[in-house]
Amino acid sequence: MNLPTVLAVAIFALAPGLFVPPVAAEEPDRARDLGIPFEGVPGPLNAITDVAGIEVGHTTLFEGNGALQVGKGPKRTGVTVLHPRGKDSTEAVFAGWFTLNASGEMTGTTWLEERGLIDGPIAITNTHSVGVVRDAAVAWMVQKGWTADWHAPVVAETYDGALNDINGFHVTQEHAFDAMQNAAAGQVAEGAVGGGTGMVCNGFKGGIGTASRRIEVGSENYTVGVLVQCNYNWGGKDLRLGGRQVSALLPVGEHCFTDTSIDRHVDWYPYCDETRVSAISSRTRDGSIIVVVATDAPLLPHQLRRVAKRPSLALGRLGAISSDGSGDIFVAFSVANSGRIDESNLSDVELYPNYALRTVFEATVQATEEAIVNAMVGATTVVGASGLKVAEMPEDRVRAIFADDGS
Repeated sequence: MNLPTVLAVAIFALAPGLFVPPVAAEEPDRARDLGIPFEGVPGPLNAITDVAGIEVGHTTLFEGNGALQVGKGPKRTGVTVLHPRGKDSTEAVFAGWFTLNASGEMTGTTWLEERGLIDGPIAITNTHSVGVVRDAAVAWMVQKGWTADWHAPVVAETYDGALNDINGFHVTQEHAFDAMQNAAAGQVAEGAVGGGTGMVCNGFKGGIGTASRRIEVGSENYTVGVLVQCNYNWGGKDLRLGGRQVSALLPVGEHCFTDTSIDRHVDWYPYCDETRVSAISSRTRDGSIIVVVATDAPLLPHQLRRVAKRPSLALGRLGAISSDGSGDIFVAFSVANSGRIDESNLSDVELYPNYALRTVFEATVQATEEAIVNAMVGATTVVGASGLKVAEMPEDRVRAIFADDGS
């Protein structure tokens, strides 16, 4: 763990109502460590921060236990922020976006679609905190001196109302500011942190995940990085890992309430001591996933819109169909062409060759697939509102599957 991340952990630990898991002596396992095969060549950190200049920060709210009391907790939520050119920059990036299924929200996308640029930080939080985080991002941009009469930052969400007191509105402007200010380059914390604290993914605890790929075009080398907030396929139906169908081999979707003396706040899951631990009920929504794709390749907005479609293929590789209740929303940006983006004057920008876009598409699919699995591997079991338990993916069983598979 690099120094900025250690400092951020110390700051969060001192703030009331915030929780950050203790720093481990050794780096936690990631998806590759379990023997799951992935294609492509990752960057040195295998993270979105392999794209130079990007900084990521989390604020994690993890407080209280027991029965859900709206406005009090338990709190299992937070906010994750990404600065495309670092927190000290006030320069836009070329960008594009895509929605595979629109049961969700990402602010600023109409202006992004029209203009082809993203200004300011990109943030991800829970569904009912989009407004306050969006307002915090506007305030941040005003304070930092971003040039414009008005701002429309990109803030996205996924739903954490099973584990978290989502109607308690616990994420504040100060929490968003903390994540923006404490964002750093280097390693990115994964799993149940920041906006991913209360999320469920492919039948297990999910949250934040990241990965990267190196690509070559002629004599040039570039990086594609991905960060996800993974909260889709709560039941784990048809889960595939490393190209292998594993949902029948793992205890997917066995979420349950640990305390029979506490009334369940949702009827989607049984108590843990019930004879039959059922999968998701027909009334349960499917969650969502937000994917942020970044690159230092000099892509322009029309090309980035094409890139933003490609995470869809990674979801398919993992067995997803993008159900009617899932908000699957993706954004892609390029940190290239720094100093060349001038909306008031003629600009001379570099253009990536259209006929070489396959390299970026492939890297995006590969990195998205691995980032999602990294989110699952990075998460630990969480017990939240009303004693609901969402278990971590059993790493030993996954190792055994791929050891037996000879992969």
